[in-house]
Amino acid sequence: MGMISEFKDFIAKGNAMDLAVGVIIGASFGAIVNSLVSDVITPALLNPALKAAQVEDLAGLKTDGGILYGKFLAAVISFLVIAFVIFLMVKGINSMKKKEEPAPAPPAGPTQEQLLAEIRDLLKK
Repeated sequence: MGMISEFKDFIAKGNAMDLAVGVIIGASFGAIVNSLVSDVITPALLNPALKAAQVEDLAGLKTDGGILYGKFLAAVISFLVIAFVIFLMVKGINSMKKKEEPAPAPPAGPTQEQLLAEIRDLLKK
């Protein structure tokens, strides 16, 4: 019975639950970002740019030796686009958080003049 009790304590701890929630939300968020990139960003921005550069089939590019450098370039471009989209989303979420939370008031303390007056009074003594 002791192991079951320990397991319940482990599962009930915030760290395990937070991790589980984070993994589930992360997977869902990943699907949203992938859809945004593949269904919105790529057709609207990336495909026209590749057509303008006359490189519609980037992944099919290869050297005479059979090295598929086009796939590597496509993966790098995909990573950069996804990273930039995530950056923009996090930046937007952070700006919303800043607007919601009022800045805490600075702690009330003695002013510089008050501190100098105290030092002056101590030196007089």
